[in-house]
Amino acid sequence: MDHSNMPLQPADYAEPRCLLCGEPYGAETPVRPVPQQRIIEKMDEYMARRDYAGAEKHLLYWLQEAELGHDGRGRLMLLGELVGHYRKTGEKEKSLARGEEALALLKELDYEDSISAGTTYVNVATACSAFGAPERALELFEKAREVYEKSAQTRPQLLGGLYNNMALVCASLGRYAQAHGLYDRAMECMQRVPGGALEQAITCLNRADAVAAERGAEEGESAIAALLDEAWALLHAPDVPKDGYCAFVYEKCAPSFGYYGRFLDEDELKREAEALYERA
Repeated sequence: MDHSNMPLQPADYAEPRCLLCGEPYGAETPVRPVPQQRIIEKMDEYMARRDYAGAEKHLLYWLQEAELGHDGRGRLMLLGELVGHYRKTGEKEKSLARGEEALALLKELDYEDSISAGTTYVNVATACSAFGAPERALELFEKAREVYEKSAQTRPQLLGGLYNNMALVCASLGRYAQAHGLYDRAMECMQRVPGGALEQAITCLNRADAVAAERGAEEGESAIAALLDEAWALLHAPDVPKDGYCAFVYEKCAPSFGYYGRFLDEDELKREAEALYERA
């Protein structure tokens, strides 16, 4: 039978398609990026309301979307957010598991020397520190430091956060001179960040704890009092945005004042935090 005049069928000219992904064999899988900025903004809304269950669902939904859309960058961002979220809610296994997943994804994407890698190292290191693995935390902080310090694109707030968290680990390991040097660098970085007073206040309170651990509360009393006074002034600096993050920091810092006997300051910060949460 002569087929020369028969019309062409799609199977005669279309590339065969993979039954699993629906794409032509040999074609690059298209990437459907998730809206990272919108995800972060919505996450801020959940945190301002202290809706931790809603925040988790939000992140897990978009992580699945990033996986389905083959969006590696989006996955990395969302894994980092989950590491931090589970650290705040005290869920050790989930936080560390997501951290290892993020580190593996860095290798898969060949991002290990990128700013994103530095941020991932800091997130996972902070979780390791919070859950009792300071040596592993310090190893990851050193990786982040190498990435951040060699890049001209590193924003000062990233360096400030790195130095502050790294100093905490050094202090926990008894490396006080190294910790104080890092706290100095953290303060210098955050002075260059608009609205960076809240992070500076946290650094002052962390440093007070380091002084107490190094010299004892009695011998270090005057230095600790000065650091608490500085932290209080920074928490109430005129340029501090009175938003959900400010409420979170006030709530986080309040017990430090109570620990050193400044109960009125502790109560005031708690009241201010509640008022900000109600407004949000």
